[in-house]
Amino acid sequence: MDSTNFLNYINKGYETSGDSIILGAAMLDGETIPDAHIKIPLKTLNRHGLIAGATGTGKTKTLQVLAENLSDNGIPVLMMDIKGDLSGIAEPGEVKPFITERHAKINIPYTTKGFPVELMSLSEQDGVRLRATVSEFGPVLFSRILDLNDTQSGVISVIFKYCSDHTMTLVDLKDIKKAIQYITEEGKAEIEKEYGRISTSSTGSILRKIVELEQQGADVFFGETSFDINDLMRIDENGNGYINIIRLTDIQDKPKLFSTFMLSLLTKIYNRLPEQGDSGRPELVIFIDEAHLIFNQASKTLLDQIENIVKLIRSKGVGLFFVTQNPTDVPNGVLSQLGLKIQHALRAFTANDRKAIKMTAENYPISEYYKTDEIITQLGTGEALITALNEKGIPTPLAATMLRTPMSRMDILTPDEISAVNSKSKLVRKYKDTIETESAFEVLTKRTEASEQAAAQQEAQKQEEKQQKTTRSSDSGSGQIQKSVLKVVTSATFIKGAMNLLTKLFKK
Repeated sequence: MDSTNFLNYINKGYETSGDSIILGAAMLDGETIPDAHIKIPLKTLNRHGLIAGATGTGKTKTLQVLAENLSDNGIPVLMMDIKGDLSGIAEPGEVKPFITERHAKINIPYTTKGFPVELMSLSEQDGVRLRATVSEFGPVLFSRILDLNDTQSGVISVIFKYCSDHTMTLVDLKDIKKAIQYITEEGKAEIEKEYGRISTSSTGSILRKIVELEQQGADVFFGETSFDINDLMRIDENGNGYINIIRLTDIQDKPKLFSTFMLSLLTKIYNRLPEQGDSGRPELVIFIDEAHLIFNQASKTLLDQIENIVKLIRSKGVGLFFVTQNPTDVPNGVLSQLGLKIQHALRAFTANDRKAIKMTAENYPISEYYKTDEIITQLGTGEALITALNEKGIPTPLAATMLRTPMSRMDILTPDEISAVNSKSKLVRKYKDTIETESAFEVLTKRTEASEQAAAQQEAQKQEEKQQKTTRSSDSGSGQIQKSVLKVVTSATFIKGAMNLLTKLFKK
């Protein structure tokens, strides 16, 4: 095919007037066209995106390239690091022959650079601790996380209302468990009077689902100090956006906790950030690695909530990028919202693989230069099919692309380097300690103890009154016997009999 026409076709399709990120250069018939640069306008990066491809095809490095270039443009980034291989972005990369050769082919100078990084954790790992309170979730979102039915959701709403009416904070899971216990036992009469009857079978089911959430480690996530999402939006002294990396290596087998955290984070960001309109650049870009962990075990209600947030959050200037092996891992309702699609190679080992590849190919624009379902299996490591939105929101031409190399280290930090990053972090110190405040658990425990103490005193008083009554009855009985004896002794019959007995004795 004519490379000149192809060059003009790509350059026209990816032409930008504002700020943009260059991801690499387009390829035709296996050859890189050096000046056919694939430019992604910054203003479209709040329209969300997808990075997909088989294991080992370069998804993580593509994610790294995007994060670096966003940071370079003063845009903060949040990354979910499921596999633990993103921390190296804090240190400069190394110049190697294969890297300089690649960059010569795509005609982009290669430089090395480290970026400002915060290492974060949902668990006990070192780093900035991320927490949220139960109250922040609200009854609707908390019910959806637990996948409750309408009746059970109503119970949760009553609990939240009762705690709000009585100025009790729901901080962690022990607070809401104590509230459930209280409304079914000591406070049952009070609750029924104010809010109506509550079924114990419903509260039992809710408790079991909370225990399930606890078993996945959510008891560590819920608490204070609650994380302030403004701390994700920081810029360093050099004008680079902070890259916030949430280390999730220890929750790969806890999809419920991951889904809970993600939904909490996205909801909090949506609720607290102002509307941005068409600002020309995103305020924050979030990369969700191994995105299937969110979707695979999520209930339909939870999926609907996530899909709704994805649709709405871009108006707040926030872009979401899902990183996964196959686009079919992402629900259609979410997939349809994604503007930038970067498709690394897929492998056709089985009939199901071939079907998945055909379905994937149908998600991309038709191109006169590529047979999508064929080239998708022929891409090498560090190569990908790309289509995006131009500045007018129109899809760009499909381009098989040789991607640029990350500027930062393509490996992880050592334990000593991780410690150095954390020791310099202001956020680690800010969120280090768990704050124990008087919340619903403490208030209701005091109330229960006071009720038990009052009941004990009342029971003791009853016992005392009973004892006194018994004593009085006993005293009354003794007096009556004395009176009876005296009456007998002083009777004429008794005296006459006694005198007769004495007369007989004297005669003897």
